[in-house]
Amino acid sequence: MLQPFEVGHSPNLVEGPVLNEIGDRHMPTVYDIPANILIRRLAQDLKSRVEISVPDWMPFVKTGAHKERAPDDPDFWYVRCASILRKVYLNGPIGTEKLRIEYGGRKRRGAKPNKFQKGSGSIVRTALQQLERAGFVKKEGTKGREMTDIGRSYMDKLSSALKKELSQAIPELEKY
Repeated sequence: MLQPFEVGHSPNLVEGPVLNEIGDRHMPTVYDIPANILIRRLAQDLKSRVEISVPDWMPFVKTGAHKERAPDDPDFWYVRCASILRKVYLNGPIGTEKLRIEYGGRKRRGAKPNKFQKGSGSIVRTALQQLERAGFVKKEGTKGREMTDIGRSYMDKLSSALKKELSQAIPELEKY
């Protein structure tokens, strides 16, 4: 243990776990988990739900006008639904147009300069409708979709379970 006047020690830093005003550890949320790990686990969970299913037209469509081919990943739909659910959690209320911009990209136009193109609106819209049917998101007037209490609770519980697994696998993450 460092003494109060040693170099590199700040007396304001608290040793040990982060505590809130009550003195408890704070519950991990979506903000505390790396996005790639959370989305992968969330996609696995969504795959087991009846409400979330791959549309019949999905194998034939690109994810936007800026893409040249359809996605190769067989679980693409579940990963995109998980990603959209995370974005609604973080940025909600958010609408289809903002999400189309989030999933857009650079279109190659041959000799002409590259230009930004929005992502597919049908994919975003259908995914939001399925997540709404599952009870995770709801419409907020004309502002777009936002998380329901059930959806927020589901994401927080998943984040908490992931945080426990990650802190066991990587002990350095315990302090976060």
